[in-house]
Parts: sequence; C-alpha cells; structure tokens
Amino acid sequence: MTAAAEEVRARPGSKAVHAGRAPPIQVKGLVSAFDDRVIHQDLDLTVESGEVLGVVGGSGAGKSVLLNTIIGLKRPEGGVVKVFGEDINRLNERQMEQISQRWGVLFQNGALFSNLTVRENVAAPFFEHTTLSRGEVYELSDLKIALTGLPPHAGALKPSELSGGMRKRAALARALALDPELLFLDEPTSGLDPIGAGAFDALIRDLSESLGLTVFMITHDLDSLYAICDRVAVLADKKVVAAGPIAELKQSSHPWIQEYFNGPRGRVAAAGEAISQERAEALSQDASEQALTRPRGAS
Repeated sequence: MTAAAEEVRARPGSKAVHAGRAPPIQVKGLVSAFDDRVIHQDLDLTVESGEVLGVVGGSGAGKSVLLNTIIGLKRPEGGVVKVFGEDINRLNERQMEQISQRWGVLFQNGALFSNLTVRENVAAPFFEHTTLSRGEVYELSDLKIALTGLPPHAGALKPSELSGGMRKRAALARALALDPELLFLDEPTSGLDPIGAGAFDALIRDLSESLGLTVFMITHDLDSLYAICDRVAVLADKKVVAAGPIAELKQSSHPWIQEYFNGPRGRVAAAGEAISQERAEALSQDASEQALTRPRGAS
C-alpha cells in the first residue's frame, strides 16, 4: 500500500480506527414528513454488515427521502437513525464530518461537477478531507478511476464528454475515493441500456465483494435486484412492509409485492436470472471437467 493510501485508511473516522460490531444502518420508528404530508410512519430497517440491500417501492413511497435521512440531509420528525452505531441526529458538526467519510454516495444523476474533469471530480474528496499532496491525490484518483473500469484517458474528460455509463462510473469512482465501508446508490442503472446496466451491476457486485462494502441501493430495476442483492426491503404503506431475499418476498401476500415480483415484468426478470444461473453452473462444470482431464504437469 502506498503512503498516500495508508493516510486515507488511517484518517479520523476510517474503518481502521473505528471498526465496530453495530450494524452499519439501524432505523427505528422513523417518522418523516413535509409539512402535513407524512412520508414515513414508524419505519424500521436494519442493514447488516457486508450485505447488498435493495430498496424498492412505488412512486412517492419515500425511497430517496429515506436515503437522505440516513445520510443526514433531512432531519426526521421522529424516531432514531443510527449509522455505525451512532445516532446521527445527536452528532455535532465535526463528528458528522468524520462519520460521513465512512460512506460514499452515488446520486441518481451522478452529481458530478460539470466544470471539472473526471480526475478533478474524483480528487475533490481528497483535497477536502486529507492532507495529501497534489501528486498523491491525483495518483489515488487515477487508481479509483481504473477501479471502476474507466479507461485512463477518461480522467481528462469532462462529464459532458462522457456516455451515460461512463458518467455513472466516474461518479462511483468519486463515491469510493475515501475507501468507504458503506455505499449508497440511488437508481444506479437508471438511464442505461440493458447491456450497460448489466455491466454496472457486475461492477457493483465485484466491488462489494472485493472491498467488503455494505451497499444500500435504491432501484426499480428488477434485473439488478436479482443480479446483486442479498436482500430487498419493500417500502409501502409509509413503512418497510417486508425485507428479505427475493424468494421469500415472492411468498408475501402484500398486493404491491405480489404485483411487483410476480407480475409480468417480475416473471421475465426471474426467468432471466434462472438462465444466468444455469449458464454459470454449466461453465463451472465444464471448467471442473477440463481440470480433471488435463494431463498431469500440464499448465
């Protein structure tokens, strides 16, 4: 590990300093409202360490409001929101800054600075939160850009010069800049074609496994849910009405869940996942057979 990477790992609020056993996210009795309009009422949700949690719900169910409340952009009207065991609404400004460095956020539109290059966008968190030199910052920025699968020349481009998929990857590189433990994704595959969405799903799954990330992902994309989520939380009736693996949710009697997972689009997504699993099993079996039949000593 480079000296620059070591400083990022050892910064205040980093995983190396504050490894704990509390779930990354605990929400209890959450009440959210805008004036007289109640969005959430007595909402409970726990996200376990290392899991990829998908969050779904109908339009107006408050998915983005929930995300914004968890990361402190909206103060709840009631209930408790804990991140890494800390009640974020009881933290002072300095404590909030420290704990926020332990998570990264990919907003739906990417939220990249349009007048900065990709490299400068990714570098921004380093300049704001570390004392690294300019050379070290850009060295780490280039590593994050490569980590998300962007070609080296992409660092010199501005957001307007990127395709939709490349903008998503650039925004993801910035979200991962400070080596977060927790990653928030708001509709990460929105606006991408099926091939681009599938590639982005694979990237998120690979990164979550290789980096040990906990992922909180808002999505309406059934293919993404099947491809990368360990569990799915369903927002309806102003609360989380169910949370679990998709196979369990499909047995729910809740009308929205039935329509979502067992409706026409849900059945297509389930069939596609079954085909993908069959192909993966076939490839694995072929590889095993080739290993068994390979002459001893052959490489």
